[in-house]
Amino acid sequence: MIYDGDCNFCKLWVHRWQHSIGDRLDYLPFQDPSVAARFPEVPHGQFETAVQLIEADGRVYGGAEAIFRALAHGPHGDWLLDWYEHSAIFARVTEWGYRVVAGHRGFFSSLTRLAWGRHLDPPTYNLARWAFLRSLGLIYLIAFVSLWVQILGLVGSNGIHPAYSAMGAMQLNADAAHLGLNRYHLVPTLCWFKTTDGFLTFQCAAGATLAVLLIIGLAPAPCLFLLWLIYLSLTTVCREFLSFQWDILLLETGFLAIFLAPLQLWPRLARAAPPSRLVLWLLRWLLFKLMFQSGCVKLLSGDLAWRKFTALTFHYETQPLPTWIGWYAHQLPAWAQWVCAAAMFAIELLVPFLIFAPRRPRQFACIVLVVFQALIFLTGNYCFFNLLTVALCLLLLDDAALKACLPATLRNSLCPAEPPQSGTPRDASLPDPQRSPLNRWKWPVQITVPLAAIAVVISLLQFSLMFRVPVPWPRPLLAVYEWLEPFRSFNSYGLFAVMTTSRSEIIIEGSDDGVAWRPYEFKYKPGDVKRRPRFVEPHQPRLDWQMWFAALGTYRQNPWLINCSVRLLQASPPVLALLERNPFPTAPPRYIRAMTYDYHFTDFATRRKTGAWWRRQEKGLYLPAFSLSEVR
Repeated sequence: MIYDGDCNFCKLWVHRWQHSIGDRLDYLPFQDPSVAARFPEVPHGQFETAVQLIEADGRVYGGAEAIFRALAHGPHGDWLLDWYEHSAIFARVTEWGYRVVAGHRGFFSSLTRLAWGRHLDPPTYNLARWAFLRSLGLIYLIAFVSLWVQILGLVGSNGIHPAYSAMGAMQLNADAAHLGLNRYHLVPTLCWFKTTDGFLTFQCAAGATLAVLLIIGLAPAPCLFLLWLIYLSLTTVCREFLSFQWDILLLETGFLAIFLAPLQLWPRLARAAPPSRLVLWLLRWLLFKLMFQSGCVKLLSGDLAWRKFTALTFHYETQPLPTWIGWYAHQLPAWAQWVCAAAMFAIELLVPFLIFAPRRPRQFACIVLVVFQALIFLTGNYCFFNLLTVALCLLLLDDAALKACLPATLRNSLCPAEPPQSGTPRDASLPDPQRSPLNRWKWPVQITVPLAAIAVVISLLQFSLMFRVPVPWPRPLLAVYEWLEPFRSFNSYGLFAVMTTSRSEIIIEGSDDGVAWRPYEFKYKPGDVKRRPRFVEPHQPRLDWQMWFAALGTYRQNPWLINCSVRLLQASPPVLALLERNPFPTAPPRYIRAMTYDYHFTDFATRRKTGAWWRRQEKGLYLPAFSLSEVR
């Protein structure tokens, strides 16, 4: 390959080709005196107008064709040459584009540096994967430990919605006696084996242990598979208590991460097989889908609060579990809330497209999305959702960008060998990374390509349903989509499609005589108006969250709430452990009921005067009073 050695633009891209193609080609600047002597058949002026590729048989190619033929010497680079040779339109367009770039190399050199920076080497993602998998392990650990301390109160034998009764209903619906092994597909849970309290806590303990092994880096692929399997098992049996967007996001992220992990027992950072670029792009596609669909559903819902950019005037006080910083955010003037809503739409609808842009715009997208998640984290308790989204954002950075963020001591211990700088030719004595024996520990394309095809096609199907585009999808594809649905690992997303403009809170009360009523105090949801909103994330108090959703409907639509009330009448220890305060410490009440109140944030003046963070007004009866004898 003969190129212009005085052109910085040419040197940048030749350096990149050196890393992509390896030592299969020699690269010489035409200013080298030996070039004219070695290739007298090529006029010197031809070197000045375009790069020239001189094959071993003496054939000479220039311009775009020379680039495509050079790339064809590298791995997976022959498809561009195939297009060039078989499409006259593609050949003419690319040759025209080459002439435009060659004639304005100064401009395109600046554009290259703007898009890629000074680091134009082909990016590597071993460090990015290392950070992502350990972040995912930490998130799994948080998820399992958070559920572990609640699971007996939620679905234990004396819990709100016992797993054995849920499995009994599932078995009846699935007709499991006649389906055999197919029941594990229709209702994918390990609780088909047993539903005892011990087995429920064992699943949480096993998940936490596997998460620690993933953080350590031991057998990441098997650990990720088992983590996905156990979390799927628990989401299936816990039903409404584990049906949130971050639960299915964790399942989808965890499933794709299986195929990102190296197939080694203890892969060290410097000795790990490189990650699959296809799976890396699938995880970036997941991040795009999460953010873009969240913006789309707000507009497609027809909610005027979103369309007029006034939703944030309600959001901070009506979200399920606000923080005390959310109280301050609620005090912002209307114009500031309007600006914040407009910025949110820009972040959710425009910034995601930078995920697929070159290096520097992609890094910008990472910074914006991480800051966005930090603001959400500060104003509302959303479990591990923010951490999981930030973990996905790590995959927008390559190793060079991550190294620049690390302290020098950590950078030297993790990444002792720095990549060569642009303009430095690759040492031909070093092994070609494309031929590295570590590649045998990568997932084969026979698995990753079908996975990518299924994930992308299902996503397009979900987008067509979201935008109500009548696409005649083939029946076999719809059958595949329905078959995969129980595994909750290919999902669509959309947070807060319709803004809740008022906050109703359910207050459960007990009484010994049906006259004097005493309230049960929950740990985190609003109750006492003088109690400051708390930070609880990344832990999620599942019962507190479900109480917020129950207030949007009636008690008939939420039978679990009746079960919860019955357990309070029985003084069930696991259920009482989910609450902050039991007003009947010695004996359970004879009667129980639920009232609803309208809750609103106070303002600065009221809080200074009364110390109250909330003000409330009684709305009426939610659940009529009943006793345990009436249930029986």
